[in-house]
Amino acid sequence: MSPRRARRPAPRDKGRGLDAPRPLDGVLRGMERVEEGPDGEWKVRSVSGAGSDKIYRCPGCDQEIRPGLPHVVSWPNWSGGEGERRHWHTACWRKRIDRGPGRSRY
Repeated sequence: MSPRRARRPAPRDKGRGLDAPRPLDGVLRGMERVEEGPDGEWKVRSVSGAGSDKIYRCPGCDQEIRPGLPHVVSWPNWSGGEGERRHWHTACWRKRIDRGPGRSRY
C-alpha cells in the first residue's frame, strides 16, 4: 500500500489581503493597554516572566509568582499611579471583581 499524499493548501492571494486576520494577543504582549472596570481605570501590561529573577506576591490570591511565570502588571491610570504597580497572576487579575469586600485591591 502506498502512503497518502499530503494535500497542499490553496495559494494565497497576498496582494488582496484575503488571509484570515491574526489575533493581536501576541503582538500586544508587553505593550500597555487601558482596562476599565467597576474598580476604576487601570493600565495593564502582560509580562512573559522570562527576564525576571524576582519573586512577586499576587494581591489577588496572596501566593507567589515564581520567576519565569507569565503574569500581568497593573497600576491605576492616573498621574503618579506607576508607584502603585502590582504583579498579578493572569487569572487572579481577571477575577479581581469577584473577590469579596474583605480584600483590597492592593
